[in-house]
Amino acid sequence: MGAIQAIRGTRDILPNEVSYWQHAEATARTIFQRAQYQEIRTPIFEATELFARGIGEATDVVGKEMYSFTDRGDRALTLRPELTAGVARACIQNGLLKPGSLQRLWYTGPTFRYERPQAGRQRQFHQVGIECLGSDSPLADVEVIALATDLLQALGLRSLQLDINSVGRGEDRQRHRQALVDYLTPHKADLDADSQDRLTRNPLRILDSKNERTQTIVQDAPQLLDYLSPESRRHFEQVQASLNDLGIAYQINPRLVRGLDYYTHTAFEIQSADLGAQATVCGGGRYDGLVATLGGADTPAVGWALGMERLILLLQELQASPTTAPDFYVVSRGAIAQARALVLTQKLRQQGFGLEFDLSGSGFGNQFKRADRSGAIACLILGDEEAAQGKISIKWLPTQTQDTWTQDRLLTSPDSLRQTLAQLRETLAASQT
Repeated sequence: MGAIQAIRGTRDILPNEVSYWQHAEATARTIFQRAQYQEIRTPIFEATELFARGIGEATDVVGKEMYSFTDRGDRALTLRPELTAGVARACIQNGLLKPGSLQRLWYTGPTFRYERPQAGRQRQFHQVGIECLGSDSPLADVEVIALATDLLQALGLRSLQLDINSVGRGEDRQRHRQALVDYLTPHKADLDADSQDRLTRNPLRILDSKNERTQTIVQDAPQLLDYLSPESRRHFEQVQASLNDLGIAYQINPRLVRGLDYYTHTAFEIQSADLGAQATVCGGGRYDGLVATLGGADTPAVGWALGMERLILLLQELQASPTTAPDFYVVSRGAIAQARALVLTQKLRQQGFGLEFDLSGSGFGNQFKRADRSGAIACLILGDEEAAQGKISIKWLPTQTQDTWTQDRLLTSPDSLRQTLAQLRETLAASQT
């Protein structure tokens, strides 16, 4: 029998890559907490109706891409294709949206869509995102955009481009929709198959078709910006003014509509050219109608999500793996020494130090080679004779000097150890620049 393989569209995140994920997640957590966003965790599967009502029956996500099934209780369930609808449902169900309240929330986790797998896009993929529920202010739109920019810049991305647009309110889109259908109908036979299907179901999505022939046709199509009400226009102008105040560069992209029905007013995407070609790494916008659509009170909201897989590809291209090297590598030889070394290792770990304990039982020479490769600052060396005498050798790897300490001193001098480790790290960093 052959070995069982991972399902197409899923992949294993191996230890040599996980450090990038941990670094990105920790950076996001720090930035969100500074802005008083609190983490929320929602179920991986929900009632299918949640996404059909929230995202929209006519969207590609609901119509083509969802992993849906009927469980043993004959309930229609779906693996979540995105997290915003689930967050809105959780807020309604748990009474978080009281009148006058504001919920600043962030999340991370796996999502599922049946798409053609490619680099940075899998059928099980991961998102990090934020949602600000309870404010209709354009300043909320700008706050979430600013936090996305802060996160991407903190992770080292520099070649960023922010595209913004307004999709207005429902009545604005209805006027534009009719004008768009009137414009596209004479060209229907020349549109790609997906766009022909969208002409009656979701014509706005034709504007961001990737088909070159369709793109040529929509070049002169009516723009939604020309159909905005005075209120919608004021909202969009305030977003632009506040982005200017913060010094966040942007360009207006009239074709940016996003793919989900629940968007209103501001829509935006942040692209990066750090991989050589423009690639969207973050997208979002305002969705004032979603909570009411799901059975809650009218609640304005705005947020975004970014795809972790694509972000990690960028980080791997731009920087070395974040270090996970231990403070100490523990080398021991002999049954008595190994037993004592394990005790010392565990006690130092409990004091907050990072240690890798060599379990190989091989000779000192091979253990020293592994110590050098580990990236540790120091090597703790214990043989049977030293163990019996209550002593231990410390080899400071950046300077290749060696000391002999008592084991009691090792365990009772954590501040001294930390100071020495910090000094040697500075020495090591200086030698590498």
